[in-house]
Amino acid sequence: MKALVIGCGIGGPAIAMALREVGVDAEIFEARSETAEGVGAFLNIASNGLDALRTLDAHREVMLAGIPTPHMVMWSGTGKRLGEVANGMALDDGTVSHTILRSDLYRIVRDETVRRGIPISYGKRLVSFEDTGGQVTARFEDGTEATGDLLIAADGVRSRTRRLLDPDAPAPRYAGLYSGGGIVRDGDFTGEPGVYHMVFGKRAFFGYTVAESGETWWFANLPRELGDVPGDWKPILVEAFEDDANFSAELIRRAEVGPMLPIHDLPALPTWHRGRVLLTGDAAHATSPSSGQGASLAIEDAVVLARCLRDTAGHGEAFRLFESERRGRVERVVAYARTISNSKAAGPVARVFRDALMPYFLKRTAGQTSLAWMYQHHVSL
Repeated sequence: MKALVIGCGIGGPAIAMALREVGVDAEIFEARSETAEGVGAFLNIASNGLDALRTLDAHREVMLAGIPTPHMVMWSGTGKRLGEVANGMALDDGTVSHTILRSDLYRIVRDETVRRGIPISYGKRLVSFEDTGGQVTARFEDGTEATGDLLIAADGVRSRTRRLLDPDAPAPRYAGLYSGGGIVRDGDFTGEPGVYHMVFGKRAFFGYTVAESGETWWFANLPRELGDVPGDWKPILVEAFEDDANFSAELIRRAEVGPMLPIHDLPALPTWHRGRVLLTGDAAHATSPSSGQGASLAIEDAVVLARCLRDTAGHGEAFRLFESERRGRVERVVAYARTISNSKAAGPVARVFRDALMPYFLKRTAGQTSLAWMYQHHVSL
């Protein structure tokens, strides 16, 4: 059996490696004409995502490249400490969630894929596919095509495969926030390494953590009308944070501020698969970054899909089993993340109630038992 994997982000290489573990050949086709080093800011890979990577024996270098970030402290824009919770739950060997540059995570999983002999082709933008019943052929913008037994989509929230599979599928929905961030090397901004500070500001949301090196990794979520894009984001962000009781505005003044991007997630899709074609990762269930679970869910998908293909009689049964095992979990994460995003975009009245009630809710979840469903989820081959 051979699988055509569409997309070489995080999920595509994970899928290819997982399929190789169960004896399925895979080839990755990436729309970009070149590799994606340097693309993106940073992300959280939760303990459950590291657990899934460990199943593929691909976790060690990820952990070395990342910053262990096991704790989160919540603050109001007035400087009030709202509470502290764990950032995920430690694995049985003590492994905790890590923060890692998106480009580093991409490079590591891509290089590991290549090391295992899995081919990657670039400049392969999918334009159509044909499922003959016995095989599936992918056709690309450059005029080439490839034929295999399965076509697995890992081409993100703007998935071309999804539009081809189900033209009536709901479009990505805007979460009401623009997001951006960076790294500041300035000794004036200090903090305890391994702790995320999350600030529910008066006009926007600000988060940061400090590495052992002293670097401050920061991000901002700014409520804004979709499409309202200024020529320079820095003064917009400084104005959004200048009345908050923390150093966010001053940090942004000294930072290199790149473009801010709108955050989208996906409503529940009616169709995840048809014939020999399957959607995975953000193509099937994109969640906002507020969950800290996007990459982790994609890696979980890879492991579960490989197991389903190994343990069933054919691809149809495998795809149905994959969907039945994954749909409830991922849609719960999407809903959870959307609730958090909404709290970041709260208006003046809602902000008062949020800041008053949050300490109570944080105390209830301090032990993380209420989020065990998310962080202690284990997938295996």
